[in-house]
Amino acid sequence: MRPIVLVAAVIVLSVTSARAQSFEAAIHFASSQWSEFDGVDYGVGGRLTWKASSLIGVDADLTWYPSDFPPDSLALSGSRVEGLFGATIGPRFGRVRPFAKAAAGFLKVGDTPDTFACITIFPPPLACLIAAGPTMAAFEFGGGLEIAATDRTFIRGDVSDRMLKYPGPSFGRNLERMSENFWGHGLRLTVGAGFKF
Repeated sequence: MRPIVLVAAVIVLSVTSARAQSFEAAIHFASSQWSEFDGVDYGVGGRLTWKASSLIGVDADLTWYPSDFPPDSLALSGSRVEGLFGATIGPRFGRVRPFAKAAAGFLKVGDTPDTFACITIFPPPLACLIAAGPTMAAFEFGGGLEIAATDRTFIRGDVSDRMLKYPGPSFGRNLERMSENFWGHGLRLTVGAGFKF
């Protein structure tokens, strides 16, 4: 019974504040970690948001990671593209809006920039599967803070746990045999600015 009351309350709040609907466009810088590889992946991207009300936002986020990864060893990938689609929920207190967020999407790994030799064993090392350029499912759970700089501009910071579905079977870190597909967790941070229209 309580979930129904909660859903009804969210719908009522959304309908009563329908005139607060708006669209936002923003750019951001991203810093992402991978659970199975050392190093931090840096990228730049954009986000479009539809604010259904002052409480709820629907995000479409696209980030490009242009550099080789991992940065301090033989590169598995020359670039990556990440798309995340989800929602934020949180009240506004004056110019500040703290929020919780959830999103789902993909991480497309680009081809390795150099020749990447792999040994022919089964299952192969995870690095060999990543060097082949897979598209991995991605999920993100976290929160953030949006601060209105003016009536039409804002800055926003997000902190989340990004989960990637790695291909398998493979040998992962420490030569541990991983199942057909497995999930890894890593920290993802974004900081950006945008405007409302």
